[in-house]
Amino acid sequence: MTFETIKYKVDERIARITLDRPERRNALSWQLRRELVDALRDAERDDDVAIILIDASGPAFCSGYDISTDASGSMGEPPYGWVDSEHFNSWTDQFARSCARDWMVIWDLLKPVVCKVQGYCLAGGTELMSMCDIAFVADDATIGYPPMRGMTTPDTLYFPWKMSMAQAKYLQISGNSVTGKEAAEMGWVAKSFPAAELEEQVMRELRPMSKIAPDLLAANKASVNQAYEIMGFRTALSMGWSWHALSSRLRPGASEFGAVSREHGLKAALEWRDGAFRSEGFPI
Repeated sequence: MTFETIKYKVDERIARITLDRPERRNALSWQLRRELVDALRDAERDDDVAIILIDASGPAFCSGYDISTDASGSMGEPPYGWVDSEHFNSWTDQFARSCARDWMVIWDLLKPVVCKVQGYCLAGGTELMSMCDIAFVADDATIGYPPMRGMTTPDTLYFPWKMSMAQAKYLQISGNSVTGKEAAEMGWVAKSFPAAELEEQVMRELRPMSKIAPDLLAANKASVNQAYEIMGFRTALSMGWSWHALSSRLRPGASEFGAVSREHGLKAALEWRDGAFRSEGFPI
């Protein structure tokens, strides 16, 4: 397949999918998400692939969802499964539904998906990272979801499933970020490494893993997934769009960030959202 926003290659039984919009800090545009899903499914069908690795070009892994528009005011062709209908547009939050649907592709894939994170990994980027089966990150990466301070709940409600209740509540309520090293210590990700060693250490992990029979890898992934599904994982994530709609449309003050941004610019809106935290020394 031909891609414009990602790179795709297979080497040593590892399919590497690279987010490739470094000029936009790899923001997740609709096109990038479609291409990423296509590449994931292509790798699943390829018998020469045992493991899938998602990484990113440039100094940042991902700045979150790209909600910018073109000159016509359009964001482009919507993601797979988008339902554009007068019956649903006002209340079903098709954007949030599409996000969870895309990342559940990773969950349902027969082959393990590994994520390698450097630099900033924010908002929607943390959803992508957290829905991968294994995440390796740089010690100095910055990982968090600052939009929860003044905009919406996450599109994909992964927090309670990736860490302890204490940490899940702290991070989702505050919108604070942590370093990659701190994320590993709290169990959000599998391991962290010095940034200069990240590529070397991740490949050291993946090379022997890729020698395991793909059918055994699939069985082990599916058996762990099944345990979480019994505990309600899929049901909980399927309700994400409801909370996103409530917090972004019905909540009093939900439009304030957008209003500040339109009137005074994005920088002023970010200061409105994050200023109190920055003044106390919290990142982002």
